[in-house]
Amino acid sequence: MIKTVSVYCASSDRINGIYAKDAEKLGHLLGKRGLRVVNGAGSIGLMRILSDAALSSGGTVTGVIPRFMVRNGWCHSALTELITTETMHERKKTMADMSDAAIALPGGYGTLEELLEIITWRQLGLYSHPVIILNTNSYYAPLLEMFRRATEEHFIRGEQSQLCRVAQTPEEVCEYLTLE
Repeated sequence: MIKTVSVYCASSDRINGIYAKDAEKLGHLLGKRGLRVVNGAGSIGLMRILSDAALSSGGTVTGVIPRFMVRNGWCHSALTELITTETMHERKKTMADMSDAAIALPGGYGTLEELLEIITWRQLGLYSHPVIILNTNSYYAPLLEMFRRATEEHFIRGEQSQLCRVAQTPEEVCEYLTLE
């Protein structure tokens, strides 16, 4: 049974409102379901929007953040729990160890890196839980095409092309979580 989900997403606050809307909707859905959200503890962007929505819906949010980010003032100050790490790698490992599923919303380099690492860990048997991509506004279409091509070109084995699920809406993300 899934009780805790790690959510990877943008910390940018200069993005199209459609992404904010889906982050807020997903946060509300996760909070109402009583799922604990684990994220990078960011104080802006989709990370903050999702955290605030989960909290306002009765959920809990655990932020995992490296010490240097706290010193830079990038930390959300109103989370249920805050875990400070020394490194980014320790942050990602802590988030993975705490979660029963991983969800990726749209984001930049950090989000893409987290998503690809958790898929790789799943491929290697280091992470056995579901990985779900929320493909708001077809944001991940180019990456999904790259996955298809990598499979077609035999860089990814066919059976490994199913290491993650793709959802088009926050509601579909929650449907996938209940299937596990």
